[in-house]
Amino acid sequence: MEYNIINCNYEKHAKSILEILNDAIENSTALYDYKKRSLSSMINWFEQKQSNNYPIIGLEKSNGELIAFGSYGAFRNWPAYKYSVEHSIYIHKDYRGHGLGHILLESLIKSAQSNNYHVMIGGIDATNKGSIALHEKHGFQHVGTLPEVGYKFGRWLDLAFYQLTLNTPNTPNEE
Repeated sequence: MEYNIINCNYEKHAKSILEILNDAIENSTALYDYKKRSLSSMINWFEQKQSNNYPIIGLEKSNGELIAFGSYGAFRNWPAYKYSVEHSIYIHKDYRGHGLGHILLESLIKSAQSNNYHVMIGGIDATNKGSIALHEKHGFQHVGTLPEVGYKFGRWLDLAFYQLTLNTPNTPNEE
């Protein structure tokens, strides 16, 4: 399958990202959310990513169809966490199992390093064996599980945290 790695923008990609997210909300535990999101919610989502210099990396087919995307954002909003980010990867339902997650995760890791982050964190539903295997293959380590913190599809969900420690930044500070 041929694809291009691109930086997503609201004008071209908001509807496709929304479609991928809403499918994950309705049909999986990749997002602990109940209600589909609206197109208007994407305005704020893109603005927050842009204002904080967080990437939205996409994979597009040669015809311009967005088939996957990944991003990261603040892990927690206190100053001492400024070197840690939490990332997400979402693949269109028709393109899962083709190695796209590896490409996006590698791109997000490179982005985090170039932006001087020290830790990448993935919050993964503990039953999502595919995502867990993907993260382990890229050096992420299981650092803890919060049992029964989510409730969706009539059952309690455990949230597993996977962490990758990067060798950046060279000179951390407390400013």
